[in-house]
Amino acid sequence: MSGQSRETILNTIRKALSENAVPMPFPESEKVHDFFAKTELSLEEKFAEEFTKLGGKFVYCSDEADMIQQLEALADTMKWNTIHTRDQFLLNLFKENNIEFIQPAGDMHDLEVGLSLCECLIARTGSAIMSSGQDYGRSLPVYSPIHITIAFTNQLVWDISNAVSLLKEKYNNQLPSMMSLTTGPSRTADIEKTLVVGVHGPKEVYIFLIDKHWKK
Repeated sequence: MSGQSRETILNTIRKALSENAVPMPFPESEKVHDFFAKTELSLEEKFAEEFTKLGGKFVYCSDEADMIQQLEALADTMKWNTIHTRDQFLLNLFKENNIEFIQPAGDMHDLEVGLSLCECLIARTGSAIMSSGQDYGRSLPVYSPIHITIAFTNQLVWDISNAVSLLKEKYNNQLPSMMSLTTGPSRTADIEKTLVVGVHGPKEVYIFLIDKHWKK
């Protein structure tokens, strides 16, 4: 299909949609923002509570140095010889601190432990948002059996609507082609209604939250 033909078809569809728009059944709902019960917990506390309920492992860090120290201790305890990442910020950070077990991610088939940043964290559901606009693209958070996310406190938002607004601002209203909402370890009960963890993604997920504002 030529570019001109494609544009003609799209214009026809746009025109039809504008002329036959279906009215919103409950327009007043757009004006209501407080859909969910209030909580006295901070965003950090609410996220940690929801995330751990889902089987995630939450680690609070006072700063980058504390994060590095706690990650080293975890790797030593779990006998992880290598952790892979594609985030240039993280590669530079660990290189500056002479941390050699953090390595660039190459062949995803041999990946055991993956490390990445995220777009933001959603406190209400204990979720992390990843996108194809980040250095690791679409693959690393899905391929690694164990995935560790590094996040900062200014990346915490209350709900997904706040997250979308944050991403629109970051990407100047040109959202990435893929955004995924990750809520705890991968799990499914499709087979005989038996819950299985780690089928479609990581079986273990960690969030290291650094108490610091960050801007890449």
